[in-house]
Amino acid sequence: MRPALPLLLVNTPEVELWPAALCPARGNATARALAGADIVLRRKRDGRHLAALGPRGLRPLMPGLAREPGLEAALDAVAVFAARHPETAAPGTLPGEAVHAGNAAMGLPEDYAETSGLAFHEEPRVLRYAGRDRYRRPLWLRAPAARAWRALREAAWREGVMLEAISGYRSHAYQRGIFERKFARGLGLAEILRVNAAPGHSEHHGGCALDLGCPGEPPAEERFEHTPAYAWLQARAGAFGFRLSYPRGNPHGIVFEPWHWCWRPPGTPAHA
Repeated sequence: MRPALPLLLVNTPEVELWPAALCPARGNATARALAGADIVLRRKRDGRHLAALGPRGLRPLMPGLAREPGLEAALDAVAVFAARHPETAAPGTLPGEAVHAGNAAMGLPEDYAETSGLAFHEEPRVLRYAGRDRYRRPLWLRAPAARAWRALREAAWREGVMLEAISGYRSHAYQRGIFERKFARGLGLAEILRVNAAPGHSEHHGGCALDLGCPGEPPAEERFEHTPAYAWLQARAGAFGFRLSYPRGNPHGIVFEPWHWCWRPPGTPAHA
């Protein structure tokens, strides 16, 4: 029996590496490939499975794999799964130059960070599995944020409150896709920026932010403010390092988001 891999997301600029056991199978052929694999390479911009890696080597899951941008960097990162301390094997964050270039191309003002007060968040090279979200998708966070989320959720449960994660880590490429889909629907940049931070400026990129909800309530709606879960978070989330990022009248131009909470180490200013 092969030893189990640590439950990590290993990040490279264009491709994510996931434990195969956490990847949903899309069709019978993919399911067979994943059944014998240890690691799956996923394209970040659309989540498509590119290849499965196991004892028999690399198995392409789409045509033209050799031409896929970022493939070499992803294969170089495979060794992180075998490291005893993955965060040491792949420390720090990924560079964000390509995101800045993409933002300029879509017309984002050069002074956006200054005028919005929203810092730029680079993507961690390694994220930890933090359970599953409401939709049974793997939830990825930085290691300390994952520990804090588990403690927060357990404390709430002991006090009669059920909390659900709606989403956690989100890549720069995914955020860019949100903007592209809204542009395609005819929305303008200023309108989108009222509800979505520009790519690179969402706290979700840093692996410490969570959108939270509770059973029976729709996701990411202002009515969450009137639930016992929100009242509990207001009273208790700070003890676990979580803060409400976008209260009413926040200086960032973002609408009130009672569902968006971010873990920060003690002493860290908001949006740092």
